[in-house]
Amino acid sequence: MEDAIKININELDDEDKLIDIAKTLPDYNDKNILELCSALTDEKIAMILEQTDENSTNRILTYLTDEKVIKIFSYMPKDDIVDILGWLPVGRAKKLIKSMKTGDQNDIETLLGYKEDCAGGLMTTEYISLYEKMTVGEALQKIKSISPKTELLDTLFITSDEKKLVGTVELRDVLINDEKVNLDNLIDREFKFVYPETDQEKVAQMASKYDLNVIPVINKNKALLGIITIDDIVDVMEEEQTEDILKMGGVAKEETLDTSLKESVKLRFPWLFINLLTAFLASLTIKAFESTISQVVALSAIMSIVTGMGGNAGTQTISIIIRNIAIGNVRLKNVWKLIVKEIFLGLIDGALIGLITGIVVALIYKNFYLGIIMLIAMIGNLVVAGISGIIVPITLDKFHIDPALSSSIFLTTATDVLGFYIFLSLAKLFLPLIV
Repeated sequence: MEDAIKININELDDEDKLIDIAKTLPDYNDKNILELCSALTDEKIAMILEQTDENSTNRILTYLTDEKVIKIFSYMPKDDIVDILGWLPVGRAKKLIKSMKTGDQNDIETLLGYKEDCAGGLMTTEYISLYEKMTVGEALQKIKSISPKTELLDTLFITSDEKKLVGTVELRDVLINDEKVNLDNLIDREFKFVYPETDQEKVAQMASKYDLNVIPVINKNKALLGIITIDDIVDVMEEEQTEDILKMGGVAKEETLDTSLKESVKLRFPWLFINLLTAFLASLTIKAFESTISQVVALSAIMSIVTGMGGNAGTQTISIIIRNIAIGNVRLKNVWKLIVKEIFLGLIDGALIGLITGIVVALIYKNFYLGIIMLIAMIGNLVVAGISGIIVPITLDKFHIDPALSSSIFLTTATDVLGFYIFLSLAKLFLPLIV
């Protein structure tokens, strides 16, 4: 059993310290968790639960009664409550929902009906909605009465008599205007919105593109269903970036440090097998030039330099393209401009790297023509790498295949197979001069 972590009770009044505790909960043993639950108020436990992961949350809730959990939920946004309920065993989750107030039950059940990775699964129903025919004075009265129950105060959402969202008003504008002014004179009717089925990645792209702190979620009838706040948008951005990084390494997002050996093998083996198949293609390319390599043994020692540099150059391009695909900056009409740029970039970088490599190879093997082969092959493969780094992810995305997951495999195949082919073809051509 792990040694107990000493908890300083006096530090628990510090909000920043609570966040630090939430991040280090995986290091706490059962005694620490129990001590923490006993020392904290319901509101402070709620603050910690908003920051913890699934495992830590379940460990905390193990020591809390259902009645205690319901009290803690009263301090939490409903979207966070929905996340926690999704982590709990079905039986306990249903029991907790039944213990809630009728209005809260309806909201929670509605949110639970949406997929976790879509706008409906991200949204909260805790916002301030006002009628467009209200005066500023009437609006202020309503704000005072319902603001303790809302997650966001800066932006107010204005609806019509038919309960359709017609626009937004900033709280600052309400506070600085006379109480007799009608809200419809203050409404910003040019607002961005999403539907509950919108993928969370699209939501994050919209927030980034238009610099939004909150996005309303509406149905097909334009009725306001909920809002997505900046804290949830930031979480999505972090999740999507982490997922892309893992996929580029051929690792599934489901795999963590706690994943079992069996599950890790199951998640990784398919991509390793695909890599193996592509490696055979490169091997067959080398086999086609066996007679050339047998006459100049030096070729076997230096040809991997060409493919290695091609792979590195392609990875640079593919990382930039995948990132821009993720944030919606890549357009098909601009692809040719990108390809032309990468061709020139490959020519310049290939010439510089190839010149350095060619000089070194020529000096080591005392053969000028071997250096020339290296120079030309390097230029050719870096051009191939640049073009592949653009075409591969864009093509995969066009066919609705995640480019972050598959691009590196096809890129490696292109730079290895074509790199070996270019280099060894040149070697065969120059063979009388390098033997």
